[in-house]
Amino acid sequence: MSDTDSGFPVERFEQRRARLNALAFRLLGASSETEDAVQETWMRLHRTDIDDIRNLDGWLTTTLSRICLDRLRARRTNPERPLGDVVPGPLPSTATAGEPEEQAVLTDELERAVLVLLRRLPPAERVAFVLHDMFAVPFYEVADILRRSPNAARLLASRARHRVIDGSDELRPDALRERRVVRAFLAAVRAGDIAAVLAVLAADVTVSADRTAAPGPVPVTARGAPIVARLAAGFAARADFSAMVLVDGRPGALVAGRDEPPAILLFTVEGERIVRIDVLAEPETLARLPLSVSGFSAWRRV
Repeated sequence: MSDTDSGFPVERFEQRRARLNALAFRLLGASSETEDAVQETWMRLHRTDIDDIRNLDGWLTTTLSRICLDRLRARRTNPERPLGDVVPGPLPSTATAGEPEEQAVLTDELERAVLVLLRRLPPAERVAFVLHDMFAVPFYEVADILRRSPNAARLLASRARHRVIDGSDELRPDALRERRVVRAFLAAVRAGDIAAVLAVLAADVTVSADRTAAPGPVPVTARGAPIVARLAAGFAARADFSAMVLVDGRPGALVAGRDEPPAILLFTVEGERIVRIDVLAEPETLARLPLSVSGFSAWRRV
């Protein structure tokens, strides 16, 4: 135990609870499981001679991560729906004081998208990515937690990063323009600004929704900016969050709600206008989509 620690074990644990909650939430993506995992960590600490623990922070991180890893592996016997059934609620914060409000919003938006996409990953990859990329745990510690070599831990995190994060250093000008148009559309929809929504829609824009996304038994297709704007407003009202994603390099949005299946909006942009929106929610389709998020450096939390 470090000489800087003071107080009884429960006090020492409570001093670290916020970080443990944040870590468990990002490993598991479900608040109910987060509480159980943190409580199990406390019970294991309670059964351990705390004076024999030289690095309490490291011990807690290792113990909690292995508990979460076991829970993630147990899920594999009961497969989740693609993109997950649980939409992340309020994120336990690891941000520092004084973070600009706009940056905090961007952080939560992108991190929610990443948390949903992480549910597609094998347990070891998810743990390696969260620990190293989101909590800056060194690879030698990640390796110990996973009981792998440091090189293996590095490879697991790299694979996860490649599957979830868009790593393009150079983007064609058209891609940047398309992202800007889609970002403006999403911002306008969130704000309920119909005039701003119409400003980025082509007059004859078309929206097409598959059977899962549509309310009826058959796909829905609609045409015309006013109709599409109203549909977008209704869709947004049912969503807990939306965030930009890339679908094989094309601009899209991940939209999810607690009472609605996750869906991907895939945009076709010509010039400064959106000419087509495809709404995809069928689980089999989502499982095959090559999804990623961009702007990772903007929200990374350590």
